[in-house]
Amino acid sequence: MGFASGLRSELGERNRRYARGRLHVESFGEDPVIVYAPENGTHGNFFGPAYAAIAARPEWMRRFDKVHAQGRSLPRCPEEPGRRWRELDSSTSSDALLMNVFCTPGVADATAVRSMLGVDGESEPVFGWKARVPLANGRVDRTEVDMRWGDLLVESKLTELDFQCREAELVEAYRDFDAVFERELLPKIEIRTRRRPAAMELAEEFTQEWEPPSEDDGEAARAFQSEIEERADRLQAKVRGYASYQLIRNVLAAYAVDASFCVIHDARRPELREEWFQVMAAVRRADMRVRCKVVTWQELVPVLPDGLKMFLDVKYGIQGAGSRC
Repeated sequence: MGFASGLRSELGERNRRYARGRLHVESFGEDPVIVYAPENGTHGNFFGPAYAAIAARPEWMRRFDKVHAQGRSLPRCPEEPGRRWRELDSSTSSDALLMNVFCTPGVADATAVRSMLGVDGESEPVFGWKARVPLANGRVDRTEVDMRWGDLLVESKLTELDFQCREAELVEAYRDFDAVFERELLPKIEIRTRRRPAAMELAEEFTQEWEPPSEDDGEAARAFQSEIEERADRLQAKVRGYASYQLIRNVLAAYAVDASFCVIHDARRPELREEWFQVMAAVRRADMRVRCKVVTWQELVPVLPDGLKMFLDVKYGIQGAGSRC
């Protein structure tokens, strides 16, 4: 079992217990995910004070507008069957974890938290900040950054498999790509190009080549998906690309606005830190390299309020460094 799947399994078990008495459903499959719904001014996926603060801030509450990508495959909400599931409802949502921590009253004002992350001034966190990363053709890539807090951009990670990949032609189209990175040092990958379906080919198989495995899929479904992808590999060409695309793009977003960039991930996902270090090592400019940071949720715990610490421990298994289970 890989680090990501192991963490998903642990979160599933923890949230199955935590969800008792709270409005929720379980996704289908062998490794179900708990998805919560709001109820009487609270939300099972959120620490109470954090959710109250979110509900009082329309710009934070708008983060609930993002519909769950697999919402149609989830059971309906028992109390409100017509409600569409949101990304922030999921117990594996890294954005929900991010908001649980930084929307809790007192956290953004705490000197210790600001010092750890290198945040100055009186600014407040902005979630889903719309970056405008310059392209070489004079246009911009309008991308979303998980959080901007003053001069700090943050990428939040929990159970996501990796930092995604992208075709080299697109990555190298950023205006500052060669000014910021040594392209030879960045992680490379081959990406399958799209192809036309063969005349005698099931439409479902052609479509599934491009569908990433669902976190709800069982072993049989994942094996079937792997077989389809292996056959597709033999039938189509590949193009060169870059791994860790989100990191590359967000470093460029930070560079464009003279900001720092920090990845916050779970200590149970050491491979994410290694991937980030590989990208950091490719940063050409020393002034940008010192603005690249990494922190784990576990490292943040000691400087958080006691109630939030307990919530993170019970629901996520996130404890301070050195704590015993």
